[in-house]
Parts: sequence; C-alpha cells; structure tokens
Amino acid sequence: MEQFESFLLSHLPVSTSFHPHYEVSLRQMLTGGGKRFRPALLLDVVRAYNPLMVESAYHVALAIELLHTYSLIHDDLPSMDNADLRRGVITLHKMYDEMSAILAGDALNTYAFEVLSYAPFSATVLVKLIRELSRNGGLNGMVLGQAIDCHFENQRLELEQVKMLHIHKTGMLIAASLKMGAIIVGRDDIADSLYDFGIDLGLLFQIQDDILDVTQDSVSAGKTTHNDEAKNSFVTLLGFEEAMNEANALAQKLLHHMKSFDENLYRELSPTLTKYINRHKE
Repeated sequence: MEQFESFLLSHLPVSTSFHPHYEVSLRQMLTGGGKRFRPALLLDVVRAYNPLMVESAYHVALAIELLHTYSLIHDDLPSMDNADLRRGVITLHKMYDEMSAILAGDALNTYAFEVLSYAPFSATVLVKLIRELSRNGGLNGMVLGQAIDCHFENQRLELEQVKMLHIHKTGMLIAASLKMGAIIVGRDDIADSLYDFGIDLGLLFQIQDDILDVTQDSVSAGKTTHNDEAKNSFVTLLGFEEAMNEANALAQKLLHHMKSFDENLYRELSPTLTKYINRHKE
C-alpha cells in the first residue's frame, strides 16, 4: 500500500483560492491516517487477476477513499455524532467550524468522481464503476444508513433493523470495493459473490467498531470512543458478550467463505482480511 499512499499524496485536492484554511481542511482527514481498508480490498482483487493493472486501479481506489473520508467528516458533525477526534487528529468542525467541515465533505464527495473519471479504463468499465460507487455510497446506500442511524437515536430498533442500518451505512461501500475490483479485471462472473462476501465483512466491521467503542480509549482508537450510548449499536442492543458472540460467528462464516476463493484471490486477500476479521479479539 506504500505506492498507493504515494499516489494519494500526489493527488490531494488543491485549490488556488485565498481562503485561509479551505485547502488545509481538504487534506487534513486524508493525511491524518486511516486504515485504507477499502482501497486495499479493491487493489487485492485486481492484483489477484491482473497485477499489471494495479497502478491503473489507483484512481478507483482513491475515489473510494475520498468518498469514505467525506462520510467520516459528515458523520462527526455536531448534528450527527459530534466527535472530537478522527484518525488521530482533531475533527474539522472542532479545528475550524461546522461550515468548513460540511464544505470539505462536500468537496471530497464530488472530487471522488472527478478522480474516478481519470481512471485509464474504457468508457463501459468507467460507467460500471461510477454506478457501483454512487449506488452504494449514495441515497439508497451509505446515506440511507446514516439517515436511519441519526433518526432513530434513543429509539430501540430490532436486531434485523440494526443489521439493515449498518449494512447500508458501512457494509455496502466495503462490498462495492470488492465488486469494483472484479469489474476492473473483467471478472463479472465473481463480482456478485464478492459483493455478498463484502456485505458480511462490512457487518462484521461495524460490530467490531461497536465493540472497540467500549473497549478502547480515544487515543488508542484514533477517534472519539464511548460515544454510542444513544445509538443503535450492537453492544447497546445485545450487550457486550452477545455482541462478541455475533462477531465471532460472523468471523467464522467469513473464514469459511474464504476457503471457496481460488488460489490467486485467497493469496492476495487473506493478509488484509486476516488482519481485520479477528480485530475485535485484540
């Protein structure tokens, strides 16, 4: 991922305005850190089937990271989670003001599609990639999940409703990362299967985040923790022990699913997946 990180740094959004901090705010959350989990998934799939296309796929991986970063900035806003810390740095609305944070998120959202448009693929492939990113990150994907999450604060949902919430808010963009990797290398035959795997992976990722919210401090997590009391998190709904059981069962399901991957896909994805599938046990 070092080469991707260099690509990211060389493609940070720029502006030539005289605004005192607009340019800095666009970069802050991108350079502050982050797991780069979604870009890694996409690049692993591409590397499994056509290593020569990895560098060309950086535009697509960056587009996903830009969209994800915008969502974090907006998720931390006072009207949502009102968080103080993200990726180890002070959140934008705390560093500057709420307006700056909103506009930085807006800018990164649209910049994601500008970057994606420069990917050196055919128009047909680009349209497929744009469709997947917008569908999973937009009104019936991540944004819908966020809307449900915010609207039902302090209102207890049923378990299946909470799963639906987090599949949309977290799972769909993770699933799209895997599917978009398959689209890039022309493996439409496995794209839907990878997407389904990604939905389960995203759900596990969210359960783990809910667990870590109550087991880690903000410095260790790099973001504000102990902040889910009013939310429909898996821990608040099920309790800590049952949430751990849910995470363990889902982790085992994913590890079993991985055994059906072909040799190349398993080789490339397993280091990234193994690192995260059991992170709730650390």
